[in-house]
Amino acid sequence: MCLLQASTSSVTMVWAMAELMRKPWLLNKVQQEIRSVVGNNKERVHPEDMPKLKYLKNVVKETLRLHPAAPLLLPRETLRHVEICGYDVPAKTRLFVNAWAIGRDPASWDQPDEFDPGRFDDKDVDFNGTHFELLPFGAGRRMCPGMAMGVASTEFTLANLLYCFNWELPEGVKSEDVSMEEA
Repeated sequence: MCLLQASTSSVTMVWAMAELMRKPWLLNKVQQEIRSVVGNNKERVHPEDMPKLKYLKNVVKETLRLHPAAPLLLPRETLRHVEICGYDVPAKTRLFVNAWAIGRDPASWDQPDEFDPGRFDDKDVDFNGTHFELLPFGAGRRMCPGMAMGVASTEFTLANLLYCFNWELPEGVKSEDVSMEEA
């Protein structure tokens, strides 16, 4: 589990930084929040600073909505014949939940392909498996057991990267040149 958590956390941080580099005004906003909470007298962000970083938490939520580290959740298998949305599903059928598609569903999200952390300012949505429009860690008994640790380490590391360094694209590279292709 530790290896998987490290991999998914690093993938999430890469996507968050790529999205922020493409939208420098959002990068500036989250850096200002972190620096105003932490102040200039510390050399890094401390765990007690984290609850005050609301916009940073929104950046991580939005990153996980648009770029879930595991686009397809672990498969489930039907125990008996069921009908789902008018489709007959025989017993012993393996079902995959597409977290990537759920996070981009226009029925749940305005401008679903846009990276907009502000969408969570007024939306009480978390990824604890109770809001089915955001399921990067699954839901129910088979939800990722490392969710809390993964989110905390991602938020903490990202906060320190954004606090300690000034980020910008290399000279001559425009934000629209940053590839957001998913492999």
